[in-house]
Amino acid sequence: MEAGSAVAVTEPVATGQAHEDDDLPAAFAAGLAKLRGLLDGLGDEALRAPSALPGWTRGHVLTHVEGVALALARQARYALRGRTIEVYDGGRASRDAAIEAGHRRSAAQLGPALEAALEEAEASWAAVRAEDWARPVAYRGGTLRTAGLAWWRELEIHTVDARLGAGPSSWPPRLCTHLLDFLAVRVPDDVVLTLTAVDSGRVWTYGRYGGGAPVAAEGRLTDLAAWLAGRRPEGEITGGPLPGLGSWP
Repeated sequence: MEAGSAVAVTEPVATGQAHEDDDLPAAFAAGLAKLRGLLDGLGDEALRAPSALPGWTRGHVLTHVEGVALALARQARYALRGRTIEVYDGGRASRDAAIEAGHRRSAAQLGPALEAALEEAEASWAAVRAEDWARPVAYRGGTLRTAGLAWWRELEIHTVDARLGAGPSSWPPRLCTHLLDFLAVRVPDDVVLTLTAVDSGRVWTYGRYGGGAPVAAEGRLTDLAAWLAGRRPEGEITGGPLPGLGSWP
């Protein structure tokens, strides 16, 4: 990156990327199991309740999960055929229109539609073999690994956003470390931010090449990841003051 850009610098991770990619299907399965367990018995009134996202109900969030599950599953299916396809037919406008229309459905309508989308995602990602993760996809001009990590983020983060009973403390450590690296660009250029995970001892330094003012903070790994993802930490982050964050990458 250019000088002044946010850069996350962490200690080396012993696990190789190939092994991490092999573990992604298990990570997806765990996230799906968690969401499905929280959906049991969800009724119409609960769907109209506010989510953690401003202006969105639970129905909005779950409709978005339905749509992104199908969209990223399609990335996987086409990549395995040696083809690429846009993420959403009609782009972002189509995605937004589908959420606006779909969030008003009853639980009897939304529930089965969401489950069908989750089953499609489950089947599509289960078909990806170890040698397939580098296949190109249209999503961000990346690879199946790029799209797979996006599905994992969307699944886990929006499960929390839906306020169904799971908070950021339910996020697995590997997801949190991924978020702390992936979201490095959200840290502004005018600080050198050091985050220390008190429960693992790992340290992330952002913007260390930019010559900005030093800021240090520490907290649990899940809380640091929640803050950088723009979600409310469940525990305390000490030090700081923490800077304002830029846009999601």
